[in-house]
Amino acid sequence: CGENVHKDLSLNVCTSGSATSCEECLLIHPSCAWCAQEVLTLNSRCDFSQNLQKRGCDDPFIENPRSGSSLLRSKPLSSKGSGVTQYDVIQIYPQKISLSLRPGDQTSFEVQVRPVEDYPVDLYYLMDLSLSMKDDLDTIRNLGTKLAEEMRKLTSNFRLGFGSFVDKNISPFSYTAPKYQDNPYKLFPNCVPTFGFRHLLSLTDKVDRFNEEVQKQLVSRNRDAPEGGFDAILQAAVCKEKIGWRKEAYHLLVFATDDVPHLALDGKLGGLVHPHDGQCHLNDKNEYSAANMMDYPSLALLGEKLAENNIFLIFAVTKRHYVLYKNLTALIPGTTVEILDQDSKNIIQLIVNAYNNIRSKVELSVWDHPEDLNLAFTATCQDGQPLTGLRKCADLKIGDTVSFNITVDARGCPPKGTRKGFIIRPVGFKDRLEVSVDYRCDCSCTYYTKSNSSRCNSAGTYSCGMCHCEPGYLGARCECEEGEVDHQHLSACREAEGKQVCSGRGECSCNQCLCYESEFGKIYGTFCECDDFSCARHKGILCSGHGECHCGECKCHAGYIGDNCNCSTETASCASDDGKICSGRGSCVCGRCQCTEPGAFGDTCEKCPTCPDACGTKRECIECRLFNTGRLADNQTCQRMCKDEIITVETLKTDDSNTVQCVYKTENDCVMKFTYSEHANGQSVLTALKEPECAVAPNAMTVLLAVVGSILLMGIVLLAIWKLVITIHDRREFARFQSARSRARYEMVRFDPSTALRLIQMIEIIYL
Repeated sequence: CGENVHKDLSLNVCTSGSATSCEECLLIHPSCAWCAQEVLTLNSRCDFSQNLQKRGCDDPFIENPRSGSSLLRSKPLSSKGSGVTQYDVIQIYPQKISLSLRPGDQTSFEVQVRPVEDYPVDLYYLMDLSLSMKDDLDTIRNLGTKLAEEMRKLTSNFRLGFGSFVDKNISPFSYTAPKYQDNPYKLFPNCVPTFGFRHLLSLTDKVDRFNEEVQKQLVSRNRDAPEGGFDAILQAAVCKEKIGWRKEAYHLLVFATDDVPHLALDGKLGGLVHPHDGQCHLNDKNEYSAANMMDYPSLALLGEKLAENNIFLIFAVTKRHYVLYKNLTALIPGTTVEILDQDSKNIIQLIVNAYNNIRSKVELSVWDHPEDLNLAFTATCQDGQPLTGLRKCADLKIGDTVSFNITVDARGCPPKGTRKGFIIRPVGFKDRLEVSVDYRCDCSCTYYTKSNSSRCNSAGTYSCGMCHCEPGYLGARCECEEGEVDHQHLSACREAEGKQVCSGRGECSCNQCLCYESEFGKIYGTFCECDDFSCARHKGILCSGHGECHCGECKCHAGYIGDNCNCSTETASCASDDGKICSGRGSCVCGRCQCTEPGAFGDTCEKCPTCPDACGTKRECIECRLFNTGRLADNQTCQRMCKDEIITVETLKTDDSNTVQCVYKTENDCVMKFTYSEHANGQSVLTALKEPECAVAPNAMTVLLAVVGSILLMGIVLLAIWKLVITIHDRREFARFQSARSRARYEMVRFDPSTALRLIQMIEIIYL
């Protein structure tokens, strides 16, 4: 609030507050100031600083500290990861800052992040070796060489490691009868005993060793369908010395499986009641030694350890379990999921796509966040447009710089001398920004406090321009004893004529109100007209727990608005996969999308079969998923943005009223047809032709012969018509001649022969 706000004293939060000291005044509102000048006639020493100046308070006596920030370490961003000492690579700016915060007074600072080119990569391949993955094991026996070739196109510093898992070797998860101890599947001779997790190859740049290690592996067998993969993921994350994770590298953990994982509490089925402790338990043989002693890790523990060690987890799973693992990525930060072919033939392209997907995103995470601080983020990505509430940018190219404006607000004051701090770190990066926080809750005038001061008639302590009286004394200079009442001056204790003395919530003593105590909170104010418990509530919680109650009005913390502070201004939950708020089909209200486009639905309004752009949006997915063309094929976002189920058919059915028919023209002037529908489970389904319909180009000779033949045929037809017309015309003329000739013979009877002869000759001449 500015100092021109609430000029009307009845609306002035500073003067209507309960401040009896400078420190209390500063806590009421960030725009409140305190006047420590000794001789001053004011209704309240706590007011807007502009009002205090107008009433004669000199600037040196006004206590009004402000929040601010200062840079402590600010090395410039690097552009490359190779050619320099890895410890000198800087991907976040600044690296250390200090904040001075006055409660309620927001301050902001900017963070820049730039993923550098050619940054080292450590990739650990964690494979499910249950019996159903036998064909996958055969496929990856030469994976190391091929994968290294592809990854070295992206980084010159690449290392590869390998580990495997099955499940806990106890009932009911595995076969524990003595006859299964050496071989849990008698029909398959090369089946090794069940094991939890084995670390087989530490990270190395010698990829031939990866191939050699994979060649040695044999599959095993467990009893139930779920696997113990989460045990293996946790060990691969926390046993960083044995795995060989480098501090100055991207950490990729590829988790390849064809089934679902066991989760926390599943271990109780086998009598494992001890929760996982999150520690490394690899023995001398590099095997997980605590598999049969502790429960499976929880999702929260897994996410914590992955983030703590800067590890990107890539779920490489079969299509059947894609939706499950997709839901897990929303619960575990820094994870992504890709669809694995049944025999893992696409594993190399899957890893490359996942790596490009990871490198195309920057997301900030906050560590050791103090509970009394509110943080609000605004992201400015490559398009330069600020996105309020977002702490993530996507579709980036290596070397792009993105910035985040972070606003910090302290809700209160910790005990004196307390210094707090927190860390901001891009997910998966080793770089971080250290933020130290110093609270500005004290007034400089308190250093001159004097007890039993003569200014207070030796009955109180003088501090910051006013007296704090000993018990039993009242008045501006502690000149009254408690209990003295001047009934002629009770009006001084009434807010207005006709109103109750001290608003009925206190008693008048020495011409001032002494407010009653309340079990609900504090009653305060010159006339006991205010309290800190009569504000709007949400679900029974005062100001929704996101604000402070001041004189009947909620003062919301940063990031919240509304009468009861229940409406969050955060928009991260409204961001769709393409980075748009509510997919451009709605608005983000209180952290949830309200779809305004008719027919749009979904958490981010991403589903809309009837929208005008539905076919255009799904067309991009058809192009990149089926034909590897179009806009999404170039920026490696196809797998991230196009998670719809795509079914290819020879002939497309168009009689279903629940589907949207889509047709578009390809670059080759062919016609591609597909249908778009939404299943009840929320899955979008695209049914498309296997190949576009293309018209066959005509043969040139055929066209030439057809044209010539058509011309000849037309000529013959015209000649025939002409001959027919001539023939009909001749016959009519001949008939006319015959008729005339008959009449001529008749006339010859009446004329002499010579005349008739001449007439006949004339007729013949005319005819010829």
